[in-house]
Amino acid sequence: MADSLDAQGGRRRYPDGATIRRWHAPDGWALRVFDWPVERPLQRGSILFQGGRGDFIEKYLESFAHWHARGWRVTAFDWRGQGGSGRTTPAPHVGHIADFADFIADLRSFWAEWSAAAQGPLVAMGHSMGGHLLLRALAERAVAPDAAVLIAPMLGLQAPMSPRLGALAAGAMMRLGDPARAAWKGNERPNTRLSRQALLTHDDARYEDELWWQAKDATLLTGPPSWAWLTQGFASTQRLNASPALREVVKPVLMLVAEADRLVDPRAALRVAQTLPDVRVIRFGAESAHEILREVDSVRNRALAEIDAFLDARAQTRA
Repeated sequence: MADSLDAQGGRRRYPDGATIRRWHAPDGWALRVFDWPVERPLQRGSILFQGGRGDFIEKYLESFAHWHARGWRVTAFDWRGQGGSGRTTPAPHVGHIADFADFIADLRSFWAEWSAAAQGPLVAMGHSMGGHLLLRALAERAVAPDAAVLIAPMLGLQAPMSPRLGALAAGAMMRLGDPARAAWKGNERPNTRLSRQALLTHDDARYEDELWWQAKDATLLTGPPSWAWLTQGFASTQRLNASPALREVVKPVLMLVAEADRLVDPRAALRVAQTLPDVRVIRFGAESAHEILREVDSVRNRALAEIDAFLDARAQTRA
């Protein structure tokens, strides 16, 4: 299913040997799934990668290629309500979810089916919202990987006010009208002078890749979150961060934190890391915005090297 090669080193083409298909959740919702197998004698293990709010599979093809070249089968799916997995509201460009528990239910069901057929070791990775949902799934024992990687995890939302006041304001706005309506018009957050790119990455070319894919397939554009999503985001992060179940997450965890992140709260991630029994934290400074794996080469290469070293040490091949 490969397109022609591109000047971006494969970021704008589907890799040979990969497939995109539909997987149906228990309630019938069709999720868009990417899968890139490795020949079994050469396979190192299996990775399930989950993107953040508004992400879609194609944004991470470059990272998938890196892990695939190291022998990892790579699988990913777009969360329901965004990317290529359809919308949960008639509005085509609003990311809406009534309850984050729906995300966890999808992940639980997909993991059960995927892990039963996957060759180990099994690794779960999550960026931003995907990192939050993965950690929540670990705490709720919805998934059982051999190791987990959290990349700029959404363990706290950046808000113009405190998280408590932000949650109260979002909840009030949700109750004042349609909970599925957009919380704001554009960008990744309201009331900011920073451009969307400045919030995400310093790398112009990688930022343009996202726009290129959306121009090719308009269904990949999600847009701003709904008031319900925002209310759930505050509630789910606050509940998880206070959960005693975090101290029972015994699986090895690697957490990559962008300390200059303007979308999620890096301080919240660092506080959560202190509660995890087996965690390695890698910090990035002003050189990295939110999308660590789509940053300039110096940042991205360091992140990939840390992930590779962690997996080599903590995700051992099964006998």
